[in-house]
Amino acid sequence: MSSHELRPDTWIDNYADYLFNYAITRVSDTEIAKDLVQETFFAGLKSAKNYKGDAAERTWLIAILKRKVIDHYRKINSKKGKAEVRMGYSSNSDEEGDWLEEKVADPYGKSGDETIENQELGLAIHDCIAKLPKKQSLVFTMKTVQGMSTEDICNELGINASNLWVMIHRARTSLMGCMNQNWF
Repeated sequence: MSSHELRPDTWIDNYADYLFNYAITRVSDTEIAKDLVQETFFAGLKSAKNYKGDAAERTWLIAILKRKVIDHYRKINSKKGKAEVRMGYSSNSDEEGDWLEEKVADPYGKSGDETIENQELGLAIHDCIAKLPKKQSLVFTMKTVQGMSTEDICNELGINASNLWVMIHRARTSLMGCMNQNWF
């Protein structure tokens, strides 16, 4: 099996629980989460020809699921004219980078009473990630968004831990510059 080959016949066994757990923490509704996972598998099948093998199968499916979650919030809020995405911001953090990564890693998370509803910020962060060099963006996303281990990322991309941390640092610096310029 080449690294560019998808195995849809194994998706349910290998990824259904992982994708469901990801979805349920963002939509807080079992039926909607199940629907989003089904839609993810369906979209994966439909776009399998576009899979280049740059990312692991699970990483690729999670990326599809993230778009499904965003689309879900856009759809339910379209009547109001704009989507609202729940985002929590803890002001206890002195580290701008930590705050940014929290937002990227869980743009729909809720943190107590300090809930900020703001889709535009989430989209601004993702726009800034899209402007990063390809490998930097990939490493940053794998580490902070998908929460992959350093070892797994290094093995998957054929880099060492030092390279990974340099790329993460550069990505954080670039993202904060981009956010300061385009948002704050």
